[in-house]
Amino acid sequence: MVALVRLRTPLALLGAAVLVLVGPPLLTTGSGADAGTQIPGLRFMVPNSPGGGYDITARTAAKNAEDAGLTHTIEVFNLPGAGGTVGLSRLVSEHGNGKLAMSMGLGVVGAVRSNDAPKTLADTTPIARLTEEQDVVVVAKDSPYKTIGDLIGAWKENPGKHPVGGGSSPGGPDHLAPMLMARAAGIPPKEVNYIPFDGGGELLASILGNKVAFGVSGVGEYLDQIRSGELRLLAVTGPERVAGLDAPTLQEAGYEVSFTNWRGIVAPPGLTDAERDKLVRLVRELHDSDEWRESMKRNGWDDAFLTGEKFGAFLDAEDKRVVSVLKELGL
Repeated sequence: MVALVRLRTPLALLGAAVLVLVGPPLLTTGSGADAGTQIPGLRFMVPNSPGGGYDITARTAAKNAEDAGLTHTIEVFNLPGAGGTVGLSRLVSEHGNGKLAMSMGLGVVGAVRSNDAPKTLADTTPIARLTEEQDVVVVAKDSPYKTIGDLIGAWKENPGKHPVGGGSSPGGPDHLAPMLMARAAGIPPKEVNYIPFDGGGELLASILGNKVAFGVSGVGEYLDQIRSGELRLLAVTGPERVAGLDAPTLQEAGYEVSFTNWRGIVAPPGLTDAERDKLVRLVRELHDSDEWRESMKRNGWDDAFLTGEKFGAFLDAEDKRVVSVLKELGL
């Protein structure tokens, strides 16, 4: 049994970058000046397309930080490509830039490996792990599959004709979760027809258009579509049900899989201690704010806060874990 289970404590083209300002500047002085969290000109890079988990996390964090008066006018921009490694390369090239940070998570860890990327997360300055969340197994509202048992029964009969879409590259969470599902159901992972998308936003259209048999993505990315009935939720991948959602865990359904994703923030290399500490302080104050707590609750995120060197050690461990799991799965 693969040991990639619950990660208990939470990572196209260059011309496709889309610059978006998150909310109007706030005029209040707030508590940011007193706390030493003001970083004029701060920018958050999102290394995948709008609508995905990194995008939602970055825009939520930016707005919450502004609303809490911690800093003002944070710019969020998208630089998608190669599962997040295009953005990672850009981040590493911004050596010494204390006004740039990147939203990331387990997907970037996997993409570095699957794309044999020249730059890795070891080349960045770790700032903080923020959240963890479960993945969801979803189909379109008109799908013939009413339960997770229906879906897996059909999947086992012909894996190749039942493509699964995920919002991450091979090695990322949306790839690993269905591979673990397949193995638990007796389907050889090498027979799974996995179709990667550059984030949950791109994946959604293919699920709704029945271009894939089912999709796997973070719960926070598809809550609105699940609640509106556009998507049918069949199961969640974590060890417990998600509050407010009517779906079993995979374990309840008889498949021994327990898996969660995480997301965090890294910065360019070469920062001074003062620049790094200010970014960590900003994220710590954000983490403690009422605004962020409410956002975590609304998005179904679990708190997994970890900063600085401890987060760096976690990133190193995750890289080794991804390599081990891919090897065990024969991928």
